[in-house]
Amino acid sequence: MDTWIWILIAVVAVLVVVVIAVTVARNRRARLRDRFGAEYNRTVDTADNRREAERELRDRAARRDELELTPLTPGARERFEERWQTVQAAFVDRPVVAVADADDLLTQVMRERGYPVDDFESQSALVSVDHPEVAENYRRGHEIYTKTVDGSATTEDLRQAVISYRSLFEELMRETDVDREDAGHQRSSG
Repeated sequence: MDTWIWILIAVVAVLVVVVIAVTVARNRRARLRDRFGAEYNRTVDTADNRREAERELRDRAARRDELELTPLTPGARERFEERWQTVQAAFVDRPVVAVADADDLLTQVMRERGYPVDDFESQSALVSVDHPEVAENYRRGHEIYTKTVDGSATTEDLRQAVISYRSLFEELMRETDVDREDAGHQRSSG
C-alpha cells in the first residue's frame, strides 16, 4: 500500500476518535445540565472554566451517591412539620429568631435524613444534587441568616429568607413521601 493510503487511514481514525470524544463530552454535559438545571449554570458561572465546573458537579454527585439517605419516620416528620409551623408563626413577633430557627430546623432535617451538616458549603452542594431547583433558595436564605449577625438584614430580607427556607423544607418533606412509597414498592416486589 502506498504511504498516502496509510496517512489517509490514520487521519480518518483520528477524526473518528475526535468525533467520539466530542459526542461523549456533549452527552456528559447534557446529563449534567438535565440533572442540575440552574445549578449547572451557577456552578459554571462561578468556576474558572466549564471543565472545572463539570468536574465539581460530577464530584458532588459521587459524594451524594455515597450517602445513605433515609426517609423520615412518621414521628420525626410530624415533629418537624410542627416546628416549621412554629417558625412561621414566630416570624410576626420575632423575625430574626424565626430565621435562625428555620436555618437550624433545616440542618436538623438534613442531619436526620443522612446529609452531612458540618459546614454550609458542603451541605448546600450535596443538597443541590437532589434538589437543584431549590438549592439557590437555600443559599439565599442562609446568606440572609448570616446578615442577621451584623444586623444588616431588613424585615423584607428576613421574610425572603423564610420563604427560601420553606422551599427546601417542603421539598425534603415531599421527598420523604416518595421515599416511603419507593420503599413500600421494593418491599412488596422483593
